[in-house]
Amino acid sequence: MPMNFFKPKPTAKEAAKAASRHTKKEVRSSQREMDRELRDLDRQEKQVTLDLKQRAKKTASSSDPALKALAKQLVNIRNQKAKLQSTKAQLGAVGMHASSMASQVAAASAIGSVSAAMETAN
Repeated sequence: MPMNFFKPKPTAKEAAKAASRHTKKEVRSSQREMDRELRDLDRQEKQVTLDLKQRAKKTASSSDPALKALAKQLVNIRNQKAKLQSTKAQLGAVGMHASSMASQVAAASAIGSVSAAMETAN
């Protein structure tokens, strides 16, 4: 990325707004990726459930090792989905925190400009 030495340095408000925009973009893309993974896990869960039911109908014995393996796989998929959903929620919280910080910087900048205007008025 070429540096422009003649461009004025961005103000704190502009820098905060740019950082907030970049963070929101990253958060949204990560959340979309997590949504895709959740859909894949849903498909896997449905497939494993279907396989488990078919296998259970075929075998009369409940001590079938394939049934146990499929049941463990189903539990693991569900745990993975729960972890992914909580991670997605935490990521959303990070995005909200970043936008809140940007608004605080903008408010502080506005207060600073108002106080400077009042100082010149007095």
